[in-house]
Amino acid sequence: MALKAVHVSDVPNIIDQVPENTSLALYSTRLPKGGLDVERTGLKMPKFLVIGHRGSGMNVLQSPDRRMKAIKENSILSFNYASNFPVDFVEFDVQVTRDNCPIIFHDNFILSQEHGTIYERRVTELSLSEFLSYGPQREATGKTGKSLLRKTKDGKIVSWNVEEDDYLCTLEEAFQKVKPCLGFNIELKFDDHVVYPQEQLLSVLHAILKVVFEHGKDRPIIFSSFQPDAALLVRKLQSTYPVFFLTNGGTETYYDVRRNSLEEAIKLCLEGSLQGIVSEVKGIFRNPSAVPKIKEAKLSLLTYGKLNNVTEAVYLQHLMGVDGVIVDLVQEITEALSMMIKPSKEGGEEEMVLESKEQQNEGKTKPKFSERELSFLLKLIPQLMIQP
Repeated sequence: MALKAVHVSDVPNIIDQVPENTSLALYSTRLPKGGLDVERTGLKMPKFLVIGHRGSGMNVLQSPDRRMKAIKENSILSFNYASNFPVDFVEFDVQVTRDNCPIIFHDNFILSQEHGTIYERRVTELSLSEFLSYGPQREATGKTGKSLLRKTKDGKIVSWNVEEDDYLCTLEEAFQKVKPCLGFNIELKFDDHVVYPQEQLLSVLHAILKVVFEHGKDRPIIFSSFQPDAALLVRKLQSTYPVFFLTNGGTETYYDVRRNSLEEAIKLCLEGSLQGIVSEVKGIFRNPSAVPKIKEAKLSLLTYGKLNNVTEAVYLQHLMGVDGVIVDLVQEITEALSMMIKPSKEGGEEEMVLESKEQQNEGKTKPKFSERELSFLLKLIPQLMIQP
């Protein structure tokens, strides 16, 4: 990857935004039952969270990287695979079918091919039985239903081929079949191009909350949504689980101004008593001064995005005060983080491992940074952000 040459003075000084008393407990065991301490004044995160994106990672079917198409995303198989590693939550997308059943699926439309013709249908216009008729079927091993295709960002239609496939599932099944130690980050999924009347939002949220309250038990749960009104409504409808507002952090522009900056996200959270923000990681790196503002507002901060698959970028966010990251490369990121810290000899707290080049070469392996390397890292990440 080629990096654009810049003068050192032009590089944003992100280290200035690192809180003075940043904890070094970067990595520890899973959350206890109940998970999160939800208070009227904010949400206390007991540790730096690692969250599996759509399970053990989203599918990028056109990618040459086999890891991006290893296991079907948003599936029971993917969720339970992620639980083999020390992640705290899995993040997944929930929509509601025409007959009022919450299902787990990311895309707004489902694509298939029949008699040589490709057709697509809006997921929320399908009945549950129609939705479950796509892809592998649960009744018999090896039985396959309607073909499942996917449209890439550049408009190409590709077969949804992964190394380990799994059937489409409902939210209720996830509660029943995913290991109870694993928290759920439930994204309330809505189409950016649709204007939703409040009655429709309420109908969808009631259907989802019904399943959550019937099956949630002691499992840690976070709600999140890019849809501002949905986030505000789900907070009004319940006070048991924290609600986070999802935002691109100013990296994209929308008609709804509430979605266009971290400042607007903070304002929405404060007005609606939400507990936190989930930002595209580039939004945080481009606007690091927003992090202390979010903390001053007593809001928690999580991030998502491709840069969260880079260990150095994850470590830097921890230094900045970010509370957790949503990642695709679950195994790689959790292993790297575990190698970057060690228990303190004097007490129970964990501390960052900073080793020399020679020590790193002897131990072989996972990223451990000297002070000089860390200084370079702080200058490098702003340049990573300008890459496509």
